[in-house]
Amino acid sequence: MGGISIWQLLIVALIIVLLFGTKKLRGMGGDLGSAIKGFKKAVTEDEEKKEETTKKLNKEDADFNEADSATAKKEETKSDK
Repeated sequence: MGGISIWQLLIVALIIVLLFGTKKLRGMGGDLGSAIKGFKKAVTEDEEKKEETTKKLNKEDADFNEADSATAKKEETKSDK
């Protein structure tokens, strides 16, 4: 009651095929697949770029901390003299 049966779905699918034709439906399916593939690629590239930026920032912070500690050691040796 109120649900869509398999026969109703088949009739709707047949009408869609008759209206658009198989070539056009195949082309639309290919376009949709390409769009999804491009979206997934963009998302993974964005994530990789974020990870790369984070690693680069962490490395710069580490370099800054090393330089800061080296400067502090030089100042300590100067003040000891």
